[in-house]
Amino acid sequence: MRELVFALEYEPGRNRVADALAAHPGARVRSLSLHATDDHLWRVDHATGAPDALAAVEAAFTDGDYYADCLATEDCGATQTTRVLDRTDDTLVLYTDWEPTPVCASVPHIARDHLGDGVLFETRHEGRHYTWRLIHSGEGDVGAFFDALRTAVGDAARMELLRTAHTSAGDETRGDADGVGLSPEQEAALRAAVEHGYYESPRAVDAGELAAHLDVPRSTLTYRLRRAEERLAKAHVARSVAGDGAPASFD
Repeated sequence: MRELVFALEYEPGRNRVADALAAHPGARVRSLSLHATDDHLWRVDHATGAPDALAAVEAAFTDGDYYADCLATEDCGATQTTRVLDRTDDTLVLYTDWEPTPVCASVPHIARDHLGDGVLFETRHEGRHYTWRLIHSGEGDVGAFFDALRTAVGDAARMELLRTAHTSAGDETRGDADGVGLSPEQEAALRAAVEHGYYESPRAVDAGELAAHLDVPRSTLTYRLRRAEERLAKAHVARSVAGDGAPASFD
């Protein structure tokens, strides 16, 4: 089995969920389950945030012109149903059933075409960044999958490969000899942050200046740094626990 992790960074106005989350920093949406067949897609999503943020997320799912995960550039005539399964002051659980048409496209359906049946999907959406984690057999054509995905996404979003690795223990993640799991882009952002004094106190450079140096949007830089910091922190804690004789596990 292989793990494939990538992110889409949506341009403004190209994805209603991304627009809603970008307008409400701190709000997040993660999938609890996601399943696709040739002519159907079912998913349950868990959103967290302030009440106004959750209202915006719910509206993005339920009031959009067409399904938020469809990669078509305009209404493709698909049938979508979204229901609220649970709601509290700071959480929202949504169930969505989507029946695509031949002109629709989505990450799960493109994955089925090129990676085969039995692909497992996990997603996390914050701001304009939509991260996908796929577990697949390893027998499909990953290159063809990304080519088809780039074509479907077009100029609506930037694509970034974050990680590809075997899921079995002991395998090293590409580009990370210590097995922490940093993508080349995350490692470059972290290295530049250290070299330019981003982590000094007081900081010698702010996020905007560092992003300009790397020639990437500020949101992209902060996203890469957060992910790098998260993985480094988890790896450090896991190694500390393992050193005490307890099993090391994260993610």
